[in-house]
Amino acid sequence: MTTTWAPVPEGSGFGIDNLPYGVFSPSDGVARIGVRIGDHVLDLWAALGDQVFESASLNDFMACGREFWTATRRRITNLLTDPTQRARAAEILHPVDQVTLHLPIEVADYVDFYASEHHATNLGTMFRPDSAALLPNWKNLPVGYHGRAGTVVASGASVIRPRGQRKAASDPVPTFGPSARLDIEVEVGYVVGTPSKLGKPVSTKDFADHVFGVCLVNDWSARDIQAWEYVPLGPFLGKSFATSISPWIVPLEALAAARVPTPPQDPKPLPYLAESQPWGLDLRLEFALNGHTVSRPPYAQMYWSPAQMLAHMTVNGASLRTGDLFASGTVSGPAADQRGSLIELTWNGTEPVHLPDGGTRTFLEDGDVVTLSGSAPGPSGALISLGEVTARIQPPEAAGS
Repeated sequence: MTTTWAPVPEGSGFGIDNLPYGVFSPSDGVARIGVRIGDHVLDLWAALGDQVFESASLNDFMACGREFWTATRRRITNLLTDPTQRARAAEILHPVDQVTLHLPIEVADYVDFYASEHHATNLGTMFRPDSAALLPNWKNLPVGYHGRAGTVVASGASVIRPRGQRKAASDPVPTFGPSARLDIEVEVGYVVGTPSKLGKPVSTKDFADHVFGVCLVNDWSARDIQAWEYVPLGPFLGKSFATSISPWIVPLEALAAARVPTPPQDPKPLPYLAESQPWGLDLRLEFALNGHTVSRPPYAQMYWSPAQMLAHMTVNGASLRTGDLFASGTVSGPAADQRGSLIELTWNGTEPVHLPDGGTRTFLEDGDVVTLSGSAPGPSGALISLGEVTARIQPPEAAGS
């Protein structure tokens, strides 16, 4: 097992086998690229000297491509395992609780998928009780929608309750006001590093040449706004007000031990969606509300893999750009405590979640703090942490305020 001279607490998910990338600013206030090791951030500009790390986003580094990513990871590992580098620790390591973490990427485009069969079945059962839970296309292609890149925010940024049109079934006409059914979605995101040419699809086998790494995503949803607006063109204002991502991008190379096959896919996917090597991932996720764990969704049971999502996203010739973010959609498992959204956990508000303080929730209230976290198995029994993405719900702001 590889060992490091850096101070890594026992059981930490940020050991030498992880090394996720992020953007931080220490006491001098200048943002640059760093790598998480234990409870510290390694300053890559100070440690390696490459100008690409003297940046307030990962985009320039990600655009360098997989060979450079692999070489950089090797250099970082060598530095952190070479005992002669220990003397430099004071100038290149910063305690993570003494730095400011930033949005790690400049988001180019954002696409959100709907890849969990359990989630799609739950929602279909709720809203189409007299019909098949899954629509005819669902098992033939990864369903998704194009989101709003400009409202992807960093972990820690507050989420303001959105306003919009709502119309309950009992309402004679639509009304306007703050969402009363604000929800979360536990998701996993994939960050594109290497772009592709317009008109040239990206195959499943080329997934790892284009995707840099993985992050946690909370795709906030205003269910009442969404329900009124989504027919016939799908999600819009009920989704576009905010999407939160975690500050650490875990490189694909750190997740090699977490790769698993996807569940059996029937019918057999069309050839462009076929995988020669599986890209399912054994990620263990957790959703906590005001510090209380509400559910633990299992990502390993996702029907569509990220390689299939990428292939479908580009099969029409759409090009990839450095900084593109695509997410899995809500992650849910078969058990009630494995559901990745409140609309499922409370069965559309009919079965409230009970909190330790005696309170209950059907949907989010102002002041609530939501934290999503995740981990994966690493080599030789190591733990790979995906970190956390967290946000507090703030009251709505009136137009023009």
